[in-house]
Amino acid sequence: MVKVYSKNNCMQCKMTKRYLSDNSIPFEEVNIDNEPAALDFLKDQGFQSVPVVFGGQSAIIGFRPDQLKALA
Repeated sequence: MVKVYSKNNCMQCKMTKRYLSDNSIPFEEVNIDNEPAALDFLKDQGFQSVPVVFGGQSAIIGFRPDQLKALA
């Protein structure tokens, strides 16, 4: 299962989620505005921005359709 870490009012997050939906890639969203522990998790992993997508061999940071395509 693909996991997308996002936050409110994030255009790249919206574009990432739309891309996944449009390409029938199931995903679970974790909103760091609603779940502060998720923000701590991302910081602990060294990430400083969202979206962060886990599901492939490595995390995808930002809206990267070229990399998201590999999740299909």
